[in-house]
Amino acid sequence: MPDSDAAETPDDEPTDPSVADRARHVLSENGTGMLQDLLFALVWVGLASSLYNVAFSAAPQWVLYMFMLAGIPAYFGFFISLEIAKEQSAR
Repeated sequence: MPDSDAAETPDDEPTDPSVADRARHVLSENGTGMLQDLLFALVWVGLASSLYNVAFSAAPQWVLYMFMLAGIPAYFGFFISLEIAKEQSAR
């Protein structure tokens, strides 16, 4: 009968990668895309905030939220058109 109270050896433990290892792996595979996403978000929020504060300073708060929501189709439109342009230039 095996002793269930016996300490497990390090060979019995699964070797899960650490959080740092997983982060390094994700960044090595997706780093450029993540950086592009971050830059687009920062530029869009800056542009929308500036536009709201300067050109639409008397507008209600929901106008700012609509500018921010417009960033979703703008994001996809920008990157889809960028991909199409890359395909056409490769031909």
